[in-house]
Amino acid sequence: MSFTIVTDTGANITDKVRDHYGIVVVPLTLVMDSEELQFTSTDGFDYEGYYQKLKEGMKVSTSQVNPGQFAECFEKILEKGEDVLYIGLSGGVTGSINSAKIAASDLSEVFPDRQIRIVDSLGASLGEGILVVEAAQCREKGLSLDETADLIDFQRYCMYQIFVVDDLKHLKRTGRISGALASLGSMMDIKPILKGDTEGKIVVECKARGRKQAIKALAEKYRDLVIDPEEQIVGISYGGHREDAVHLANLISKIAQPKKIWIVAHEPVTGAHVGPGMLALYFKGADDVRAF
Repeated sequence: MSFTIVTDTGANITDKVRDHYGIVVVPLTLVMDSEELQFTSTDGFDYEGYYQKLKEGMKVSTSQVNPGQFAECFEKILEKGEDVLYIGLSGGVTGSINSAKIAASDLSEVFPDRQIRIVDSLGASLGEGILVVEAAQCREKGLSLDETADLIDFQRYCMYQIFVVDDLKHLKRTGRISGALASLGSMMDIKPILKGDTEGKIVVECKARGRKQAIKALAEKYRDLVIDPEEQIVGISYGGHREDAVHLANLISKIAQPKKIWIVAHEPVTGAHVGPGMLALYFKGADDVRAF
């Protein structure tokens, strides 16, 4: 049975990737300068200007996808006689995944012969997006909806997501970390290295002194934990400092060259929470790698 893959803005996939695989993107919402923006595409967005404005103190707010938005999206697909696989932004940082489950439950009564599978990626940006692409590749190989969803459900625990930020105040402001943790970043140029845990929540992995050492620490985690790099896409996202992303890509290539490295500007909605200067690395490790 044919199925459509749906994700959200948080997956940070490019328009080219989205269109190539026929992926449907549901928009998250960003309010910036009193203007409400919904992104299904962020190609052409002024990332450099956006992160500079955040650095200068611009106030922004974000909101999750609501059940009505999901219902509208899913219903169009179901009406065409296709099933739905939604792979979404981590439930550890947003309630969007619960909105998707509510919509799926309601629509199951209207379309009893159709199927909707919901998978919490436990990630954001390319930690989510790479899984979405893998699902699309599974579909191309002829795997069923259930086979694809079950595989991605397993693979999400293998996806290691680690990042550093210049300033923890953005994560504190939006409630993604505690005030006690945020205070660490203001002491003697200490850079907490953060990661997504087994529940998709943001936790401290380690600490480094200064940005140069923090970037080195990301590469060292890749060295210690990556498995079969030659067979996988490794992702890097950045908030305003592309040169740091390129430097990190060079470091990991010297350690173990992956099949591909995708470098993307971190999309603006979840970018509002991590702030300017963030740099993140996404790669596959063992099935319990998130616990390390």
